[in-house]
Amino acid sequence: MKKFCDIQSRNELADYLGISHKKLTHILYIKKPDNYYTTFEIPKRNGESRTICAPSGHLKALQVKLANMLWCYQKSIWEEKGVKPNISHAFEKEKSIITNAKIHRNKRFVLNLDLENFFDSFHFGRVQGYFEKNNNFKLPYDVSVILAQLTCYQGRLPQGAPSSPIITNLICQTMDIYLLRVAKKYKLDYTRYADDLTFSTNDRHFVENQEKFLAEAIAAIKRAGFSINEKKTRLQFRDSRQEVTGLIVNKKLNVNHAYVRKTRAMAHQLYSTGEYLIDGVPGTIKQLEGRFSFIDHLDHHNNILDPQEIKHDAFHLNGRERQYQAFIFYKYLYAHTVPVIVTEGKTDIRYIKAALKSLYTKYPRLIQKDAEGNFIYNFSFFKRTKRWKYFFGISLDGADAMKILYHYHAGNGKKIPAYHSYFRQLSGLEQHNPVILLYDNESKSERPLKKFLGEGVHATAEQKATLKSDLHIRLIPDSKLFLVTPPLVGSKEECEIEDLFSDELLSLNLDGKTFCRKDKFDDSKYFGKEIFSQYVYENYQTIDFSRFIPLLDVIDTIIAEAESPKK
Repeated sequence: MKKFCDIQSRNELADYLGISHKKLTHILYIKKPDNYYTTFEIPKRNGESRTICAPSGHLKALQVKLANMLWCYQKSIWEEKGVKPNISHAFEKEKSIITNAKIHRNKRFVLNLDLENFFDSFHFGRVQGYFEKNNNFKLPYDVSVILAQLTCYQGRLPQGAPSSPIITNLICQTMDIYLLRVAKKYKLDYTRYADDLTFSTNDRHFVENQEKFLAEAIAAIKRAGFSINEKKTRLQFRDSRQEVTGLIVNKKLNVNHAYVRKTRAMAHQLYSTGEYLIDGVPGTIKQLEGRFSFIDHLDHHNNILDPQEIKHDAFHLNGRERQYQAFIFYKYLYAHTVPVIVTEGKTDIRYIKAALKSLYTKYPRLIQKDAEGNFIYNFSFFKRTKRWKYFFGISLDGADAMKILYHYHAGNGKKIPAYHSYFRQLSGLEQHNPVILLYDNESKSERPLKKFLGEGVHATAEQKATLKSDLHIRLIPDSKLFLVTPPLVGSKEECEIEDLFSDELLSLNLDGKTFCRKDKFDDSKYFGKEIFSQYVYENYQTIDFSRFIPLLDVIDTIIAEAESPKK
């Protein structure tokens, strides 16, 4: 595959980005890039607002591709030169405000500079000129113009576009090199986080040379086409609080305690009233999640530096982590915007998705088609992540998730809080949408469902009978937490979800191999659930899903009843 710098025409650019020549022409000259944007404002910490211009549709997808390719190209240049710069820490993989701040930790002096009107300084001509004239690109004029057309909005690189961060970092590299030379001359470390420039040193004589350094640094900044906001220039001393991109760096990295207290208060306000304020402006749940994630990211970084503080399971969370755990439960399992289905494994998800695509006209509450013919599910499947594993002890696969999520709804001793009743009492409002725990119908043998009904929820004989006849039960009164199982097939006393497929499909032969449900098998003779579920998902149009109807009916009924207003 040719390098980015080898692109010589619009058609070659389209080929490189993996789109048709016709599609690129449509984006550029028929619909035009500026018409793909939505503009909105978000509050800044100083009370002002920041304008976000976010692209959508085909332009956004194209910008994501372009950003990834520019990142890979930049990485290949570093590998060729045998260097990996550690100056820019914003918008780069494996970089963050933490990697930026830790370079300036425990220093005698910390100097902060701020670039003025940072994003506005990246105008159309500058972007086009960079790709045309920079030695790492030297693209033809018309290709450079197209790149600027695809990435600029109203003549500027927009905040909110996927391609803006990498392009700003590329253009800033010349300034970074200038400033690094000046910093080394005065025995300073230098990093940049977008428009925040930070210099630090333990050299006790720096104060004497501060004016000389500033004169040379400002000259380098102006030579690169930027200017500084003099109001934000500040020198911080060791015996005072030193901050770098919002983090305290005097000893170990830390976040301002007022920030933590505010975040906790915002969360309590959200839990109690359904809304909260940031500096007098209504905040979003995504913003609050960002604050919790930021605090946790910093704690995790400090735990790595101090192995004695590393937490080994969800029962050993500190106070900050407990607050984050509560927020995660609230957002994803109490105030969630769509119903959630929790399955034993990822193959179950493919089966249900395929069944709904095949039967979509029967279940408009669960699945719909958009104008372009794409299927849209009106619910979500629970996503097992490292965050759920750390904060709740949920493994990345298996049936343990359902039992653990039940316990965090209902409570289980001092170590597991009853979050459902906690949020219900705070707000006076019921759980927003159903949470459906989907188990295989195996209540006889020592399988997950039997264990859950026994040692998990201690189900009564009446509950077990209801589950057998109705295929679902409500697990906690006044909650929307449900247990659901697929129907039994024929005369079978137990069924896995795979039993809902025909015998003909279950005897499927692929390249001389047949389907085996066991976790361990001879892969020279058999294929497992992963391949089988992928086959089902890809061939849903030719597969009989009629046995799935009772299961889908139950899910549909639960969601319908949850949507109905109570009399």
